[in-house]
Amino acid sequence: MSAFALLADSAAPVRVIQVGAGGMGRVWLQLLADSSAVHLVGLVDLDVEAARSALVEMGLSDVAVAASLSEIAVSTGAEAVINVTVPAAHHPVNIEALFAGLPVLCEKPIAPTLSRALSLAAASEASGQLLMTSQSRRYYPVLAELKQQLGSLGTIGMVTTEYSMAPRFGGFREEMDSPLLLDMSIHAFDVARYLLDADPVSVYCESFNPGWSWYEGDSAATAIFEFENGIRYTYVGSWCSPGFETSWNGSWRVSGSAGTALWDGESRPRVDGVGAGSTESADAGVGETIAGSLAEFIAALRTGQVPSGEVHSNILSLAMVEGAVRSAETGHRVVIDALLAEAYAEAVRVEQRPDVAARLHSWGSAAAGLARAHQELS
Repeated sequence: MSAFALLADSAAPVRVIQVGAGGMGRVWLQLLADSSAVHLVGLVDLDVEAARSALVEMGLSDVAVAASLSEIAVSTGAEAVINVTVPAAHHPVNIEALFAGLPVLCEKPIAPTLSRALSLAAASEASGQLLMTSQSRRYYPVLAELKQQLGSLGTIGMVTTEYSMAPRFGGFREEMDSPLLLDMSIHAFDVARYLLDADPVSVYCESFNPGWSWYEGDSAATAIFEFENGIRYTYVGSWCSPGFETSWNGSWRVSGSAGTALWDGESRPRVDGVGAGSTESADAGVGETIAGSLAEFIAALRTGQVPSGEVHSNILSLAMVEGAVRSAETGHRVVIDALLAEAYAEAVRVEQRPDVAARLHSWGSAAAGLARAHQELS
């Protein structure tokens, strides 16, 4: 039996409502419009006229528009929600959807803080609905190929990501306190967890903002993570480094006792290791980036197979972000278990829904709750 509710019809296109019609929202709208797996039945945005304009520009009709999910959730016969709002709105929108009986695929980060993410994990349990984060940069055949080749490197000891770009987004990213760490680094941190099949133990991080930066907050950072088994993962990133830019996925080096693998974030990996051999690139049929997220979400709702971005698992990727930010702010090494314990206490203290509060209390601790969920979902 699945740990979350499954679709009644496992073959028909899934009727979805998208919440959020901004820049990334329009990217998702195009994906949903082109997908045979879903049927877009509603679009929600606080700016209703902006939502209508987005639909007109994309030639989409027969789509209900509203300022809140509750206005159209029932009338449209929706079966799932795609949450593409700004990070600050992720928690309330996810809560509204889950307790309306709708599973959610949410843009990253799943919540703006670790304590709010723990609340969402408990809400997913209390509602019986799937909540999945779109960690879209896991979905590359060449990344899967890199993971397949790691066995030829012997015992993994070090992983490094170099990330250097100079995007000019405008909007909320350029106003954030620590835009690189808070908005982008979770992709690399999550990929590190995916490659290593391991979780972080601690982090030491320094962040800063070069004098020429167009961001208000720190746009560059260096973080050193200790993972289980003593593995070190180093992230060196910048969002204001014009010239010789890396890919959006960064440039990766994985070193082990028997060799090294290199990945430029786009091409097939290069491997120099004992026993390294040619492998077939993984099947790209499910699509890359957000198309891959959507495909895994729909498959989960139809089969009960737990997706890689399921909220309980994704919390540790978010913990890496929050730990890095805390370390940069304090100048001290941050222990992830201590960070989780602090976030759990805060989640219990501020939770307003009795059913979610009861689930949080039943965990006893964040570590125990996440471990139990991992066991039940495996």
